[in-house]
Amino acid sequence: MSVELTSGRNVLGGPLRACSFDPLTGYFRDGCCRTRSDDAGQHVVCTKVTQAFLDFSRAQGNDLSTPRPELRFAGLKPGDRWCLCAQRWLEAWNAGVAPPVILEATAEQALDVIPLAYLTSAAWDAH
Repeated sequence: MSVELTSGRNVLGGPLRACSFDPLTGYFRDGCCRTRSDDAGQHVVCTKVTQAFLDFSRAQGNDLSTPRPELRFAGLKPGDRWCLCAQRWLEAWNAGVAPPVILEATAEQALDVIPLAYLTSAAWDAH
């Protein structure tokens, strides 16, 4: 059985950029928010996590802050970039705690779940 990767395009229609190599993120742990059909969570939204989001995620049963050495996961801290599941980001948006999005590193598949207007309104500006 062959499972193909989705295209490498971002939500703006350009090439998908890397999200983070430190910490190493992505469904494939290759630094990019790429996906394929067996990625049930659709880890396609590149974010700059905030403490409010980390607290929200923990309350939803997904503790991203606590180190898990057995999984080679150091735990996230505010300011880290991380590929989030599209549905979790949308849940956080609806709760008012969605972290900023790096649009150039967010895969176009995010648009299957999240309106572009939500993503652009939460866009992180490095300047």
